[in-house]
Amino acid sequence: MLKVHFTAGTRAGRVIWLLEELGLEYEVNIMPFTKEGLKSAEHRSRHALGRVPVLEDDEVSIFESGAIIQYILERHKTGGLKPDTNSVEFPYYLQWFHYCEGMVMPPMNQVVVQTILLPPDRRDENVLRQAQNLITKSLAPVNENLKDKDYLVGDFSAADLMLGHSCFMANRLGCVSDEMEHIKRYVSKIEDRPAFQKAITMGE
Repeated sequence: MLKVHFTAGTRAGRVIWLLEELGLEYEVNIMPFTKEGLKSAEHRSRHALGRVPVLEDDEVSIFESGAIIQYILERHKTGGLKPDTNSVEFPYYLQWFHYCEGMVMPPMNQVVVQTILLPPDRRDENVLRQAQNLITKSLAPVNENLKDKDYLVGDFSAADLMLGHSCFMANRLGCVSDEMEHIKRYVSKIEDRPAFQKAITMGE
């Protein structure tokens, strides 16, 4: 049985979303976003930095949401959610799959720090503004790519699990302007998926 160590409002939602899309059975350990929950000795034995998600699969225990998604698709998939390696779409699937962590999430992490995690007296408006500008720049190619598409590459795929989740989070943080109408439409389409709805509300 697959087991996911999970905290609401984190990248762990991507893993639950995937498992729901595939209809796979799993257990979930919901932990609070607190020092006691994530930094306990028990959880640090799973992830030395006390982060989520962590996936356990019998003797396998791995972290990093992208790695977990790729692992599940290769070991447990009941449906593709990725193009064939010989497909013309495959290189672009890989591109957008990894784009979120390379370009979108680093500045978004800073926005979360500056608006949620730090107390008001320690926040830096200049750092926040720079991070917001970087998110806008990094999302511009995504918006352009979605101009005439429902999803990033062909049908719904694991690239949408990764980058789509980031677009949803960016939108929720107020970092997707109304001018990015294609991302707005894309996020709305993602929000309509029952598997996403279950993942994003779990633990709230």
